[in-house]
Amino acid sequence: MIRLTWRQFRTQALVALGGLLVVAVVVLVTRSHLVHMFGESAANTPPGTYDHIVSFLEQALGYVVLAVPALIGVFWGAPLVAGELETGTFRVAWTQSVTRSRWLAVKLGLAGIASIIVAGLFSLLVTWWSGPADSASVNRFDANIFGQRGITPMGYALFAFALGVTAGVLIRRVQPAMVSTFVAFIAARLVVTFWVRPHLWPPAYASLPLTSSEVSLGILKGTGSSGLRAYASVHIPDAWVHSAQIVDKAGHVPTDQLLRSVFPNLGTGPENGGAKLAAIYHVLVAYQPASRYWLFQGLETAVFVAIALVLAGICFWWVRRRLS
Repeated sequence: MIRLTWRQFRTQALVALGGLLVVAVVVLVTRSHLVHMFGESAANTPPGTYDHIVSFLEQALGYVVLAVPALIGVFWGAPLVAGELETGTFRVAWTQSVTRSRWLAVKLGLAGIASIIVAGLFSLLVTWWSGPADSASVNRFDANIFGQRGITPMGYALFAFALGVTAGVLIRRVQPAMVSTFVAFIAARLVVTFWVRPHLWPPAYASLPLTSSEVSLGILKGTGSSGLRAYASVHIPDAWVHSAQIVDKAGHVPTDQLLRSVFPNLGTGPENGGAKLAAIYHVLVAYQPASRYWLFQGLETAVFVAIALVLAGICFWWVRRRLS
């Protein structure tokens, strides 16, 4: 059964191996230039054409890591079972003293482990390659960066693979299962990135002084929230700032009307109310410190692995109870 599964799966595995080799060559050839760009000698070296090429490669390699789990789900997971169900070849295996559970377990085990390894190797290469740039200027909590580094791509890949297999088991046709897998995977990534990830761990809080030089009427309005977040990011480097707002000592947020009544000249200069405002109010910041980066990597990976295990359980139940 293992040999048969490998024969059915080897084409996809060889394609993935070829992609890994290409990325590995690019990474090994260009990393020394990246180290030079962000190393000690970078300050004395004028930017050149090659710098733009490396910047392009940094974006391209990041997109590759983001795309790999989706491709695994679409081209590995969805056809794995759906192909046999659509053609009816699964019945041949079941007549050869192979139980349904063993038939599915071998398929899930072999291809699932391969999915984790492939995604992990892509992520390892890109994480190592981009290390100098990340250390110099990148906030690793950034939504565009977080899913391209570390161990999360392995969780994404396992989830995408299990999602594809589940879609194939339920739909029993390859092409609809592939489309459904792609749409569902993108939706799941967006939901976790923007709605689940911020709540994986309670934030820390910090109180930052509001000096007169930062006081202006615009920063106190709703449109000024981005300015407050930027102000907090400067004072708490590499942190993931959830929110930043101006409050008094009791934790109350001042309204715009209150500020105008108490400080009618606010915004026309620090000497016209700015110092007085700074003495009463401060900036309350809710954030995740840089030290929690790997905690969030582990938590988000665990979320996707748990969902993948649930999907695998659904597949086993469906194959054993409902498939005929």
